[in-house]
Order: sequence, then structure tokens, then C-alpha cells
Amino acid sequence: MASLNLLSGGAAQGLVSQLQGNFFSEAGRAIEGTYGAVGLMRDQLLAGAPCDVIILTQALIDELTAAGHVQSGSARPLGIVKTGVAVKTGEAQPRVDTPDALKAALLAAKGIYFPDPVKATAGIHFMNVLKKLGIDAQVAPRLRPFPNGATAMREMAQAKETGLIGCTQVTEILYTPGVQLVGVLPKEFELATVYVAAVAAKAEQPQAARLLIELLASPAAAELRRNGGFE
Repeated sequence: MASLNLLSGGAAQGLVSQLQGNFFSEAGRAIEGTYGAVGLMRDQLLAGAPCDVIILTQALIDELTAAGHVQSGSARPLGIVKTGVAVKTGEAQPRVDTPDALKAALLAAKGIYFPDPVKATAGIHFMNVLKKLGIDAQVAPRLRPFPNGATAMREMAQAKETGLIGCTQVTEILYTPGVQLVGVLPKEFELATVYVAAVAAKAEQPQAARLLIELLASPAAAELRRNGGFE
């Protein structure tokens, strides 16, 4: 039986991976998931990539629904995801709870890992935070952007250096072995993004797509969502 095709922002990768066994038991299908920066996932959908379910920010799902690329009425919110700061597991955790503390932590870091500053929600936001802190030029040589937050965190975990710091969505930090969440960005720089799952307008398996969305958004999966960084 054909796999269900999923395009998703990286924030939902851990949640989907934990529920794919349940989905296979109920639908008899595997999930063929592609994960990345939300802007890139939107572009892939618009370019005609096979897609039954798409998980993006509320704003992008609304935009795609209005344009007829997502089935109207199929969208279900999965929760709010905040953007946080990470270090490698076992290393000292700097304070990041105020703008001054965050600034000091970033200036002290030997390398700064984060997602795509053009296509990824958290990456775009993080670059704006650096500008607001007035340190974007100062830390530029130490910036290490990657296509998405999950890749950025994985690369940071595998790096041989110490004294590294990362910034991406909390979900991507919590689901990556080898890194630990220090805290969310200070209130002044908070980024809280609502993620939504919906059925693509050209879905080849709309019934199975709706089943997956129900699993992801169900009360039974509430603890999984919370543990994975969805609020």
C-alpha cells in the first residue's frame, strides 16, 4: 500500500515519528515525511511535490487555504511552539532569561548554530534578535546556519568543540540527542508559533491524511505534544 506523503516544518518531526507506529496500525500505511524550514516546505508543495498532509505555521496554512492549495476545513492546530536556546548535553548552561544575559551568552559562544535565516521561521527571527541586541556584525564569523533547526542541533551535538550555543524551536531541541534546552528566549524576544496540520488539496489519500491529523491533534496525544515542546 502506498505511503502517506507528508511535508512538514521541522518542529513536528519528533511528534510524527512517535505516532507513526500508531498510524501504521490503524491505516496500514507508512509515512513518507519530508521535514525542513516552513518556507521551503511551502515552496515544495507549490512546486508539485507529492503531499497528503502538510504541517506549517498557522499563517502559512491560512495563506495556502485561501489560495486553494489546502482543503478548506481540514486544518487542525497542534499547539504553540516557542523558540529556545540550547547547549551540548553536559556543558554549563548560561543564563538567557534577559536580553543582557542572552547577549553575554552569545558573545561568549565559540559557534552559534541556528536554522536557515531566509526560509525558517526561527532562523529569520534569530537574525532579528541579533540585530536588536546590536551584535549581528560582531558574531557573524561564528554563525553556523543550517537548512533547518533539527539539522543545526544535530550538527552542534556532533561537533568536537565545546562552548557552542544554538537557537531554534524548542521541539527541535528536545528531540535531538546530545543537546539540552537552556531556556526559551527572553520575553522581549519571544517567538511563539502556532503549528497546524491540514490536508493538501491534491492529496491522493485524503481519508488517511485526515486520520493522521486526528492522531496528531488528539487528546490521547496531548502528553506527547507537551513533552515534545508543544504548548
